[in-house]
Amino acid sequence: MRVELAVDARRPDRANEDFAVATPEALVLLDGSSAPDTLPSGCTHGIAWYVRRLGVHLLARLTDRTDRPAADCLADAIAETAALHGDTCDLANPATPAAMVVAARLREDTLEYLALGDSLLVLHLKDGPPRVIGDNQRFPGGEALRRQVWSTVPGTAERAALYLRYAVAVRAARNTGHGPWIAAATPHAAEHAETGTVALADLHGVAALSDGAARYTDRLGLGSWADAVRLLAEAGPAELIAQVRAAERSDAACLRWPRGKTHDDAAALYARL
Repeated sequence: MRVELAVDARRPDRANEDFAVATPEALVLLDGSSAPDTLPSGCTHGIAWYVRRLGVHLLARLTDRTDRPAADCLADAIAETAALHGDTCDLANPATPAAMVVAARLREDTLEYLALGDSLLVLHLKDGPPRVIGDNQRFPGGEALRRQVWSTVPGTAERAALYLRYAVAVRAARNTGHGPWIAAATPHAAEHAETGTVALADLHGVAALSDGAARYTDRLGLGSWADAVRLLAEAGPAELIAQVRAAERSDAACLRWPRGKTHDDAAALYARL
């Protein structure tokens, strides 16, 4: 694989909670599950710390344990990262640091992939439209609360209160069987990842995007998925994120494109095969 990636924080004064890393054989992209600053997580480390360590552990497992399926590699990485918390953190806290995960690796003449949470993997196929994988665990209760958040004015106390309600509700449901599954402290969550393989001969390339970068298509409507993978292949991930940022700046009040935050951390990766 020939890989190009870009990661951009939503604000220069905050740690970036997205993470992307790759080798010529494997790629990993994580989107940390951000939360209101007032919501206790039981963790002394934070989300940015978590995504970097989980990402590195997962890349290592994907490259040195080719005998294990990608979901098993993710389960191993979750367990290894949980052990790093030591005795300082309450990993049973529903708000413990967590992340969406996208990963892929070469296995002989196929590409093996994995997606958990609402980050996306996009197969750039030689024939037909791109195939989008991920964001397949809808949580209707959370979606209704999220739309209530979007209906309020950014920066107001009303929005902050609704966002806290939304964050608490989602965290109470995730990884319980009553809501979405996400990488946190429970290796069992990896069993719920969407996995599969595709022949390398059928691919131009593969893209991975956090939801902040996927806004190009699914929130801002700047282009189709075919437009997105073409832009990634021809101009690179940094250009896709730049176009997302320009659109967000043109709608700072979130009126044209309702969304939880004016800007979100964004990570995009494109691998030519």
